[in-house]
Amino acid sequence: MSDQTGAPQSGGGSSSVVETDVVVIGGGPAGENAADRAVQGGLQAVLVEGELLGGECSYWACMPSKALLRDTQVLSEARALPGARAALSGQLDVAAVLARRTSFTSDWDDAGQVSWADGAGISVLRGHGRLSGEREVTVETAEGVRTLRARHAVVLATGSTAVVPGTFADVQPWTSREATSAKEPPASLVVVGGGVVACELALAWQGLGSTVTLLVRDQGLLGRLEPFAGELVLAGLREHGVDVRLGVSVESARREDGEVVLGLAGGGEVRAAEVLVATGRRPRTRDVGLESVGIDPEHAVEVDDTLRVPGSDWLYAVGDVNGRNLLTHMGKYQARACGDAIAARARGEQLTGERWARTSASADAAATPSVVFTVPEVASVGLTLAEAQSRGLRVRAVDYELGSVAGASLLADGYSGTARLVVDEDRRVVVGATFVGAGVAELLHSATVAVVGEVPLERLWHAVPSYPTMSEVWLRLLEAYGL
Repeated sequence: MSDQTGAPQSGGGSSSVVETDVVVIGGGPAGENAADRAVQGGLQAVLVEGELLGGECSYWACMPSKALLRDTQVLSEARALPGARAALSGQLDVAAVLARRTSFTSDWDDAGQVSWADGAGISVLRGHGRLSGEREVTVETAEGVRTLRARHAVVLATGSTAVVPGTFADVQPWTSREATSAKEPPASLVVVGGGVVACELALAWQGLGSTVTLLVRDQGLLGRLEPFAGELVLAGLREHGVDVRLGVSVESARREDGEVVLGLAGGGEVRAAEVLVATGRRPRTRDVGLESVGIDPEHAVEVDDTLRVPGSDWLYAVGDVNGRNLLTHMGKYQARACGDAIAARARGEQLTGERWARTSASADAAATPSVVFTVPEVASVGLTLAEAQSRGLRVRAVDYELGSVAGASLLADGYSGTARLVVDEDRRVVVGATFVGAGVAELLHSATVAVVGEVPLERLWHAVPSYPTMSEVWLRLLEAYGL
């Protein structure tokens, strides 16, 4: 006997309790991947989602934000070439940009993702899911309360939520959700923050016609990256017309005459039609029932490298909710390891040797790749020089100007950018890499392979880059190192 989830019901005569192998709370990219790998491993899985299947990245983050940015990036690249620049005329078609953005979200309709889940053999239950005891999840659905009981595992994949300081409580600020789904550009926009979301969306809306002011509390942008990355992005934002103000803190916020008015520390005000607060995110741990199993909901959920909660043989957490690495691709990576681990343990396998390597997310701490899709782009993986030094490694930074690489010079007249490798001198391997410049995102995976694979410099020397491509920077960096 089955219910609407497709999972067999338990005995005991209670039609409100459904038993299955794995219950995943949260249907974003991490939750989808955890459920998919569990099913591929021979288990049943129910995916519980209260909003849109596909999650933040598909509808309010990665995909729509990059779609909003792409036209500005293309125009910037075209203006760097005399022939292409001469062909440019007229204004950016804002309506077309927004329509393309909306197409990537399927107009905020998740029918395609539901169809994928069905084809993958994953049951979907709509509603807000909470832990309600060991191996038990209670789901508030439109039809009433349902209870799911997991034979093998419950996976928390509830993501994260934007942090909005109390200062902005009364002005209905934009978060990244409103900023990526807006139907038209505001006449003016003030962005508060200096991280990835703030920089990307400031550039996007400036390019789409808004007058954008970026207020940054610190003295630089992108503080977690190499300092030169923040400096080059700062110059790029200003070149594109964004009014960037460093060392500025907001003390008050109010709405007045149809505008948001922000009072600044030390005096002065900034007015705009809208304000985007991009001051960080926190794991979505509240209101998911963690208290019912003795876990503090005010902190990220601690897990081991198989994404299992210490002291439990059934509870796992993947993606932003565990606080290890708040990036979509790393959440998916964790989820694949998690789903494989659950399936292996269900078969009674010991997670050792090669099996451990396949079921542990060991690379999400020191080998994380990320891209900031600004103009210029920033692509980085692994440790910065400062991070490596703080860990006690004996390291050396090797820098090279990308504009001196033949492939880069072909992309744009006056190409400007910087590449850096951070080398562990004792092991003679690359532990970090950062590239800043137009089109550098596609350099990143080669760097990720070098870092994750701990490829000795002497072997990298034999990985010959094609000429004339930007990848020749690898040769130049190794030469600068002394090989």
